[in-house]
Amino acid sequence: MASKVMTPRQAADKIPDDAWVAWTTAGLCGFAEDVAEAVEERWLETGGPKRIGLFTCCGCGDFKKRGLNHMAYEGLVTKVLSGHIGESPKVGDLVNANKATCHLFPQGVMVHQVRQIAGKKPGVVTKIGLGTYADPRFEGGKMNSITTEDRVKLIELDGEEYLYFSTKTFPKIDVAVIRGSTADEIGNVTMDRECLFLEAFHLAAAVKNHGGIVIAQVEFLAKPFTLNPKSVKIPAALVDYIAMAKPENHMQTKKTYYSPALCGASRIPLGSIEPLPLDERKIIARRAAMELEPNTTLNLGIGMPDGISKVAAEEGVGEMFTMTTELGNFGGMPGGGPDFPASWNADCTVEHPSMFDFYDGGGLDAAGLGMAQIDKEGNVNVHKFGPKVVGPGGFVNISTCAKKVVFVGTLNSGAEYEVKDGRLKITKEGDIKKFVEKVIQITFSGKEATKSKRPIYYITERAVFTLINGEVTLIEVAPGLDVEKDVIAAMGFRPKVSPDLKEMPKEIFQEKWGGLKELYLAKAK
Repeated sequence: MASKVMTPRQAADKIPDDAWVAWTTAGLCGFAEDVAEAVEERWLETGGPKRIGLFTCCGCGDFKKRGLNHMAYEGLVTKVLSGHIGESPKVGDLVNANKATCHLFPQGVMVHQVRQIAGKKPGVVTKIGLGTYADPRFEGGKMNSITTEDRVKLIELDGEEYLYFSTKTFPKIDVAVIRGSTADEIGNVTMDRECLFLEAFHLAAAVKNHGGIVIAQVEFLAKPFTLNPKSVKIPAALVDYIAMAKPENHMQTKKTYYSPALCGASRIPLGSIEPLPLDERKIIARRAAMELEPNTTLNLGIGMPDGISKVAAEEGVGEMFTMTTELGNFGGMPGGGPDFPASWNADCTVEHPSMFDFYDGGGLDAAGLGMAQIDKEGNVNVHKFGPKVVGPGGFVNISTCAKKVVFVGTLNSGAEYEVKDGRLKITKEGDIKKFVEKVIQITFSGKEATKSKRPIYYITERAVFTLINGEVTLIEVAPGLDVEKDVIAAMGFRPKVSPDLKEMPKEIFQEKWGGLKELYLAKAK
């Protein structure tokens, strides 16, 4: 059989004008950076390919130049369909300037739709997204004024409302660009050094079953038929071309080229991970950790929520529950910052669509998620800020289906603090209110959450709120702060105040805490 091996530039030359090109990605995990760099090189040299569409289920990039940013040129890209584009600010610039159409849908919907496309099924029918920006009664996932195509419908089945994402309203994907670790010369691909499997198999199947081409970027090459069949995640029948990558363009994460503890080859002592300094982020993470229960399964989001896992590691309770990431890892500790969404010491890695089967079915006992805007009805916005579009990622699926949701973030933006002697002091007030009268767009629906009667919390450094009968209600205030002056005056609406208003636990404002394990052991009795 003929070798399928070629250079990244030769692979990039295979992409035709007007093609929809899908990429496996999660930040830079699983992303074919060398091929993307070659597409940019081709564009700058030849002006092609023209008018392509970018299709990704998850965010892609390093917030600077890598990832989808390589292709963010007017005329090269004219359409975007994704779950998140915040890590590719140059793509966001095209969308904001109405230079490219853009639909952004919940990440779980996107990966399940890829699987439906592969099997030539009718599409995804789900309650995920009801009452949010993805609902056609609101924006229907459209992110700018030139995006007019409808890709989602509201339907009724057995007397209940659902959203229907038909495969007929999604584009035919012409090219899939996936990534693996080692390929043999005929195209069998392993992922033994990858942090995640993502939706690589389903995407390759979707494209091959509809007559497209599949390009796989790998780092190592093997002789034909020498790979262990149980290590092969993408069979040669689904791969047309193999692009050999340079090490610097085959990063495990935005930060790490290779660590065996990120791909299951070894484990590191989690206590070796540096603890957070005592600041507002650590206070929020500690208070949020108090809402968790031992012997449960959790999801912790990127940014502020990943501080919860660091607090758990510092307090020695990380093994008292199972942490997961929506990209497919069970166990261990989610990587923070640029190492997200990989996990240190994961126990199990499953494919991306399978994890959302688990999530959508109610498998999560609790979730810790970020919050950018919150309004008086408990709605949360994390995907659109003024003209800036980022997308929801897995936020909609997770917040809709977790049995308990703990939103975390500062009360406003730009404030500065001093934590001393078990008290919080505001040394500079912030200039942007995050608790507002009405969010710009709805990523989490307080109305839908109220119907489900799930416990919902909004935890900040100054106060703790919960959702009671559809209203954001203040239940705790930080020691040393005045409710009216330091909390309510910094909000864009007046919350309901619980008649049983309490002080946040003073001990979480101390340099050393050590109380989380005792709390969990008491809960477990």
